[in-house]
Amino acid sequence: MKCKICLSNSAYYLSVEVLGKYNIKYYKCSTCQFIQTEDPYWLSEAYANAITKLDIGLITRNEFIVPVVKAVINKWFNPDAQFIDYGGGYGMLVRMMRDRGYNFYRQDIYCDNLYAQLFDVTDVPPFTAELLTAFEVFEHLVDPVVELEKILTFSDTVLFSTTVQPTKDVSPESWWYFTPETGQHISLYSRASLQALADRFSLNYNWNDQNVHLFSKKKINNRLFKAITHPRWGHWYNKIMDKHQTLLEKDFSFVQNRLKESFLLGNLSNK
Repeated sequence: MKCKICLSNSAYYLSVEVLGKYNIKYYKCSTCQFIQTEDPYWLSEAYANAITKLDIGLITRNEFIVPVVKAVINKWFNPDAQFIDYGGGYGMLVRMMRDRGYNFYRQDIYCDNLYAQLFDVTDVPPFTAELLTAFEVFEHLVDPVVELEKILTFSDTVLFSTTVQPTKDVSPESWWYFTPETGQHISLYSRASLQALADRFSLNYNWNDQNVHLFSKKKINNRLFKAITHPRWGHWYNKIMDKHQTLLEKDFSFVQNRLKESFLLGNLSNK
């Protein structure tokens, strides 16, 4: 099997029981150490519910990531521009960022939008985002190269999270990130594999030595990136630099007017 990222040889690595019933082979690249499953034929079953029962950290993750996103935008990008949360799930991050004054829209073709209805990318004319976020998305990608090519049609800057392999010999017993119970984590990255992925698209790659990564055309000092994405320093940086006013009241009026329009159209069609 060829590595989906660097095209080197990927050898059989281990087998894991996925979804409690499928014995699935995992392959590891000899060059970039990217771990990929065999053809993931079980995904329709794995995504019967897009957000799994094991994702108990969804709220905590969004609380953690909001100040990180704000700090990165405030430091290196135009905070008055438009942004996209790719694979945005229930729309929680979009709502939280809009509540803090950032013009975010959600993209997700698999999950119901619960918290940011009317703020999907399909609700507005097409636009190029100043920055795109993709938190806990990359490990779900069947083909990271193909999917990143799609992502880059929305923006040439991608701020994302995924946990990299902590050791050379990871396994479901030593590393929780396999989560074979859900069947959704089918691409597991090393630091080298993410660098190889960025290189394929001539993007600069920053990493905060934890789980936050940035692919961008911009060249950014990595020491400063690590400082800005540290929760403590990012919090203080936002206190100094963030002057944005919430979009909550504006969004409420917008949604209210859209509802009134839909009611009016509904009444007219019934006459």
